[in-house]
Amino acid sequence: MLIIPVKDGESIDKALKKYKRKFDKTGVVRELRSRQQFIKPSILERQARLRAAYKQRMQSKEEA
Repeated sequence: MLIIPVKDGESIDKALKKYKRKFDKTGVVRELRSRQQFIKPSILERQARLRAAYKQRMQSKEEA
């Protein structure tokens, strides 16, 4: 359960924004989506390597 302290006179919109930010940081939705189907560890490793190679290419492009 998330607890968001709200100051006196603070708008509901601001409190809702705090709640949404805190909820996103917990990663509940990300975890739920990842558990919907099983992905083999070998595929996860491959995706991580491809992601790292892509980031490295983009970084080298910026430097050049």
